[in-house]
Amino acid sequence: MRRPILVLVAAAVLLLGAASVFLYTQLQDSRTANNKLETASHATQEQYAQTIGAIAAIQDSLNAIGPRDQNLPVEGSNFRDERRMGAPSGQEALERIGLLRASIERSKQRIGRLEASLRNSKLHASGLEKLVASLRRTTEEKEAQIALLSAQVDTLHVQVGALTTHVAEAEETVRARDVAVADRQRELATVYWVADKKSALEKAGVIESRGGLLGIGKTLQPSGRAPGAAFHELNTDEQTVIQLSSARVQVISAQPLSSYELRPINGKMELHIVEPQEFRKVRQLVIVTT
Repeated sequence: MRRPILVLVAAAVLLLGAASVFLYTQLQDSRTANNKLETASHATQEQYAQTIGAIAAIQDSLNAIGPRDQNLPVEGSNFRDERRMGAPSGQEALERIGLLRASIERSKQRIGRLEASLRNSKLHASGLEKLVASLRRTTEEKEAQIALLSAQVDTLHVQVGALTTHVAEAEETVRARDVAVADRQRELATVYWVADKKSALEKAGVIESRGGLLGIGKTLQPSGRAPGAAFHELNTDEQTVIQLSSARVQVISAQPLSSYELRPINGKMELHIVEPQEFRKVRQLVIVTT
């Protein structure tokens, strides 16, 4: 009877040992699986955090693209804005648009890499996918804004070109008018004078004797037929004094007496024009010296 009991005890011990080994093995496998799960969980969390960081960085980059805050005429502009677009600031606007386009292109590339990373990873979260889709929509909106801005800048350059041409034409017209006015004013202010002895003036045909009876009582008068080369020009807006070479002179042309004065200076006579507008009503001044 003892023998069967020993056999049973031995069998029980063997079964217990086998069960212990099996349980130990299962425990080790469970620990290994748990460690793998913890490692995978940490990796997933790290990847999630990196993805969120990348999304935030891209969103910040897109938020920085704000052409309306860069003093660029996205909306209506006035003539002053258009004139600025033709100046160095116009080149600055084009450079700014180039920078905005480059920033958008970089954002699109980063979004593409982010989408590829999500596809290749085991991280599948609808929230992340929605965020990435929102980033892509925002990028497209920013790209549309830049396209609109670029078109408006091109339009402004065309307008500035037309305005520049118009202004140049207007300035040329004003210059031509100013020249014409100056020429006309100079013409109106200019008188022609000659001063010489009687014989020289008669020989040049500047003066002639008129009136009288039988050669008696004739008076000297301008002939009105003298060649222009015999006279000197005088702009009465710029010069009002004629210095004569003689102390005795006679004005025989018809300038109003109140418009000039004859003044002896250092033994010679000077003619001073005191009322230029009245004086130049008679265009030729003829003076006989002795």
